[in-house]
Amino acid sequence: MAGSTYGAGPALIGITTDLEPARWSDWVREAALLPVSYLRAIERVRAVPVLIPPSMRAAVAVHVERIDGLVVAGGADLDPSLYGEPPHERTGPPQPQRDGFELALLRAAIDADLPFLAIGRGMQALNLLREGSLIQHLPDVVGGDAHAPASGWTGRHRVQLSASSALGRILGEQVEVPTRHHQAVKRLGKGLVAVGWAEDQVVEAVELQGHRFGVGVQWHPEEGEDPRLFEALVRAASGARI
Repeated sequence: MAGSTYGAGPALIGITTDLEPARWSDWVREAALLPVSYLRAIERVRAVPVLIPPSMRAAVAVHVERIDGLVVAGGADLDPSLYGEPPHERTGPPQPQRDGFELALLRAAIDADLPFLAIGRGMQALNLLREGSLIQHLPDVVGGDAHAPASGWTGRHRVQLSASSALGRILGEQVEVPTRHHQAVKRLGKGLVAVGWAEDQVVEAVELQGHRFGVGVQWHPEEGEDPRLFEALVRAASGARI
């Protein structure tokens, strides 16, 4: 059974990280990296963040058994070969270790009915796991850069949510969100339901049918001030009904 082994204390929320070269003090080393905004978002809702860097796939079962909930964080583009396409000229270089580990982690979380929130790249990974595909460069399709105003910057736009969805009940029918992505869902994966859309009809949120709390959002709630999505994840991780 998935979940913390530490009794009835705060929920343990695993958060996936990147592996990238980094510099600190006199060191230049490969490091497990995650924006601190993720940690603060989890701490703000009185849960305990646990970093999960890409590692051996044998570790997946241990992670899923020990944590109460999972955040699959944003980051670099997924390898287009995972959905049978050549890379677009604006698609970033592949990261096979992270891709393989996070897809295995998501699969195990789904099998264990572990509550999860997949953010940005995480939502895209969820879609690929369910045999969906991606738009590799949104400006080619929507004709603008509203979803990613400039490299390294976070913009904002409105998202319309289905009133009958879990997300609609949590956030209301319309929400303004922090955004930073140049890719998005093209073919929706099996068992996923689109429940949120930008004004240009780009899919901004999905839910996994039949899962206790299986939510993907294309935006970056950790960069905003609204805690409700993380509160809902922690409630589900603590066994509450959503």
